[in-house]
Amino acid sequence: MMRPHIAFLSIADTGRYISDDELAAAVLRERGARVTTLPWDSGPDWRGVDLVVIRTTWDYQERLREFQGVLEEIEALGVALCNGSEVARWNTHKTYLRDLEAGGVAIVPTRFGERLAGPEEVRGHFEHFGADELILKPVVSASAYDTYRLRAGDVDGLWPELGRVFGARPYLAQPLIAAVLREGEFSLVYLDGRFSHAVLKRPQEGDFRSQEEYGGVITAVTADEALLAAGERAMGLAGAGLLYGRVDFVRGEDGRYLLMELEVIEPALYLRMEEGAPGRFAEAILRRAG
Repeated sequence: MMRPHIAFLSIADTGRYISDDELAAAVLRERGARVTTLPWDSGPDWRGVDLVVIRTTWDYQERLREFQGVLEEIEALGVALCNGSEVARWNTHKTYLRDLEAGGVAIVPTRFGERLAGPEEVRGHFEHFGADELILKPVVSASAYDTYRLRAGDVDGLWPELGRVFGARPYLAQPLIAAVLREGEFSLVYLDGRFSHAVLKRPQEGDFRSQEEYGGVITAVTADEALLAAGERAMGLAGAGLLYGRVDFVRGEDGRYLLMELEVIEPALYLRMEEGAPGRFAEAILRRAG
């Protein structure tokens, strides 16, 4: 039997990012697979690759059309891709939150705009939510890219920058949920359609971003029944047959879990936080590789 060739899609320089995909790659190699990590934009030759797994492509939002074209090229050549280009296209635009809300998932209250026309529009979002603080970010965004935390009094002083960033691109506005700062953000990881493990991500003091690159602290947690049910509902709406996925929740003032993000393109999977996770991920990959 020939060794399956697995390609992990990444970026040229992962220096400032934290990834633990190598834990799964090591298990794959132990099982006899050949594993290579390739920058998604390096023009690799896909011949001889059995399965491409999208992993640390953490700059795709900067060249979305090119990225989507690479995914479609891989599939057009008959190479298996996980997760596929269709679900990636849906998940790259955070308007997917509307679909999840329509399917019964409680989300962080969200308003979408085609472009930010002026300071009054920002103030209108504060008034709509009755919020003291607001989060603004692009509809196409990853790793807190161009994400702003605002108080109402910040708007006029920051408008030149906000106008430059959001004046010609779709964006979303959300109230800052206090539990993000007080408790943190829960992430549930799914491998081959099944719940694998959960972590709690806490931002460092004075920040609101939970990513490790910004000083966030990650700890393993046990998900309660309500959190698991919320995660199952969200992942079910993302579609069947996904190799991996991650859903992020924050606790609302009424105690309900509110969905912040659903990530089925290139989520950090925190494999190091659960002993069996690298093996489960590797076995799921080998099943896809045939």
